[in-house]
Amino acid sequence: MFDSVTSVAMGSALDGLSARQRAIANNIANVNTPDYKAKRVLFEDALARSVKAGDGAVTATTADSLEPTQLNGNNVNLDTETLSNIDTVLRYQFAARSIEGQFTSIRSAIRTS
Repeated sequence: MFDSVTSVAMGSALDGLSARQRAIANNIANVNTPDYKAKRVLFEDALARSVKAGDGAVTATTADSLEPTQLNGNNVNLDTETLSNIDTVLRYQFAARSIEGQFTSIRSAIRTS
C-alpha cells in the first residue's frame, strides 16, 4: 500500500512542492538583491512521465527564471512570486489531504479487522 505508484507520486509531489515553497521564499527575500535570478522548481512533467511509466518517484530540479531582468540585473517579480506561492500552498494542501485519506482508510481497515 505504501509503495503504490500513487503513494510514491504523492510523496514526490510533496517534496517538489516543499522545494518550490523554499525557492519562492528565497526569491522574495532577494527581491532587491542586485543580479539575483529568481529560481523555479520543476517536477510536474517528470512526475507525469514517471507515473505513466509505473514508478512515481522523481526529484525536483531547480533552474534560474528566464524572466526579463530589471536595471539592477534582478528578475524577481513579486506578483509572480505571490501567485506562485498561493498555487503551491493549495497544491500542497490537496496532496497532503490525499495522503491523509489513504492513512484514514488504512486505519479504518485495521480497526474493523
